[in-house]
Amino acid sequence: MGQKFRGAGVALITPFRKDSTIDFDALGDLVEDMISGGIDFLVVLGTTAETATLSAEEKKNVVDFVAEKNAGRLPIVVGAGGNNTQEVVEGLKNLDADKIDGILSVVPYYSKPTQEGIYQHFMQIAKYSPVPVILYNVPGRTGMHMDATTTIRLAEASDKFVAIKEASGDLNELAIILRDRPENFSVLSGDDGLTVPAISLGADGVISVIANGFPAQVADMVHSAVSGDFPKASAQHMQFLNLFNLLFVEGNPGGIKAALNVKGKVQNVLRLPLTKISEIIYREITEEMKKIN
Repeated sequence: MGQKFRGAGVALITPFRKDSTIDFDALGDLVEDMISGGIDFLVVLGTTAETATLSAEEKKNVVDFVAEKNAGRLPIVVGAGGNNTQEVVEGLKNLDADKIDGILSVVPYYSKPTQEGIYQHFMQIAKYSPVPVILYNVPGRTGMHMDATTTIRLAEASDKFVAIKEASGDLNELAIILRDRPENFSVLSGDDGLTVPAISLGADGVISVIANGFPAQVADMVHSAVSGDFPKASAQHMQFLNLFNLLFVEGNPGGIKAALNVKGKVQNVLRLPLTKISEIIYREITEEMKKIN
């Protein structure tokens, strides 16, 4: 099942209008851009989507809309995580599995569970999820790092776990997972700037933020790396090097929404507590984008 989630995935933003309502026209255009650009799978309601600020009804509407717009062309992954295990499980029971291909579930945040707590949390998710599960390790956001040994323990405990989005920024931890993982368990970079290095170690792809604005270039870079053409992939990585840093210097998705605004794709609107990036960084992003082929 992990075969579905390889290559270039995109963590879709949620575009907003100036009145902060969801801009479904822009979201539909974005989905089409991803498909025509060669992206391999879509991730909806992740961190980049500002999911924490969406109501339950808005979340449902976004998933329904993307599924209808996608029309079965690409696999769809939906964010389904939290730090209240029972609440996550109840949400999974109400999941419309016919519209999606997998869920992305983050390590529980704020509570700071032990590794055993993380393991038991995910085992409950595996028990109740009607679709495959991509684990998501992002200690910079959650305050808790899932050790490589816990990742492998989970991957071996249930075939419901098909992949991990590894966003710890630690290539040594990623290498341990790659060395010890079961067959058909995908490892995906969760950091745009580490995508090519991660694939060089054996990773299977990325769940990318920058792909929202540059789907064809990111897809080509990832596909080049996965196929072993590292001179080409490295050159493409270097082209994005400054932009990788600029898009995240004042937080995500502020940077990528600014880039999409420069392209005329979306309004530069975020929901509080997030705010749009500074004018200085916006100008730097604008200038850097002119250099991208």
